[in-house]
Amino acid sequence: MSEEIRELEPKVLWNKFADLNAVPRPSKKEERVIKFMKDFGKRLGLETIEDAVGNVIIRKPATKGMEDRKPVVMQSHLDMVHQKNNDTDFNFDTQGIEMYVEGDWVKAKGTTLGADNGLGVATIMAILESETIAHPSLEALFTIDEETGMTGAMGLKGGVLQGDILLNLDTEEDDEIGVGCAGGIDVTATRTYTQEPITNEGESAFKIEVKGLQGGHSGMQIHEGLGNANKIMNRLLFAVIEDLKIAEIDGGSLRNAIPRESNAIVVFRSDKKALILNLLEALSKTIKKELKTMEPELRIVFEQTDMPKHVMPASVQDVIVKALYAAHNGVYRMSADIADLVETSNNVARVIVKDGAIKIGCLTRSSVESSKMDMANTLKATFELAGCTVEFSGDYPGWTPNMDSDILKVMVPIYERLNNGEKPHVAACHAGLECGILGQNYPDMDMISFGPNIRGAHSPDERAQISSIQKYWEFVLEILKHIPKK
Repeated sequence: MSEEIRELEPKVLWNKFADLNAVPRPSKKEERVIKFMKDFGKRLGLETIEDAVGNVIIRKPATKGMEDRKPVVMQSHLDMVHQKNNDTDFNFDTQGIEMYVEGDWVKAKGTTLGADNGLGVATIMAILESETIAHPSLEALFTIDEETGMTGAMGLKGGVLQGDILLNLDTEEDDEIGVGCAGGIDVTATRTYTQEPITNEGESAFKIEVKGLQGGHSGMQIHEGLGNANKIMNRLLFAVIEDLKIAEIDGGSLRNAIPRESNAIVVFRSDKKALILNLLEALSKTIKKELKTMEPELRIVFEQTDMPKHVMPASVQDVIVKALYAAHNGVYRMSADIADLVETSNNVARVIVKDGAIKIGCLTRSSVESSKMDMANTLKATFELAGCTVEFSGDYPGWTPNMDSDILKVMVPIYERLNNGEKPHVAACHAGLECGILGQNYPDMDMISFGPNIRGAHSPDERAQISSIQKYWEFVLEILKHIPKK
């Protein structure tokens, strides 16, 4: 790992981030990072516990003179999204993240950086280790599996935490103070079919690749007009659906990442090869033109490939392609109450067609429970019309804004003082934060979310702004100094 990261300011934070990023920590495989965090707490001589689901809690007494302040929970999640470029040779299960500095940004070499939410974790570690930072009684809550189900937050029982205020360090805009977030639900459609053999006589097989898209966070960036590889691929297939047979589709990866790539293997009559390829090439140019501003690196490639042994029946591929075309992707409804807030959205995240089985995965988000279920049921109806079985899972609540929050009243003037009178953006976000879930068992806890500038989260373009982290670190230290009295 580059030593230049450890020389950045504030060194105490960046060194903890470098230590953390040396530990493999993909979602649902957090055993090593849980041990790492427990060893860290015990080495400091602090009370350290692991709960039944794997969350780690480390307690540190108040510094001298701060004993009369309200106890604070500082919370971040240990896991990270594991995404890499196709041409990057990297194993998230065994390797630490390879970082480098480019101008004012820290980036990773062809993979996600883990700044989401590793910078929050590193912040808390630096405060726990410090002997000079003033703070009230602290509980560090390091949750697991935030990125693929929030099972850590869901599994945290009531009565474990003792704090009155929770500082969630998982926001990605340094001028934003988060007071609410969206809930979410996974919508998964499945279907089987009997494969049909092909004769190879007078037929050609082609591989279609959609690649070069930016990808990104399926909540925070869903309104930006980024390309979705699954929807682009389906648009191509729909255009020539009567003249081809689908053998395989493999598009997208993670439920909470906008799909960057999709691959399909198709078969069509050789005597129609020129006609079909001309149609697809023309449509590809149209799509690239539509997306040229947001997706300048989009590539759509057609290559002849080995003939597959089986394809989907025409009747099945017809309804599946049409259902995917009809499936909503992107913003479904903007909030009528909070300016510029996406209320409800859907990400068509994963499409797999192979060996007689179809699986389509979507992540629906909303800050309004009824609207979330309306979107989910719209998808359910769409896919059931195509003969699929549809299941809902991973349902988690949103976090209702509290504009009368005591900690919010503390943080706003601190931000203004540190930033020459500039006002922070107090807002709800369209990402899934753990505050809504934690609030179910801790309804009286005063919660807030904030963090440094992180761009491209959930994609290999993820990067953290060095100057913003310096600004954020000063903000954190001032907040801890000014926690209200009990």
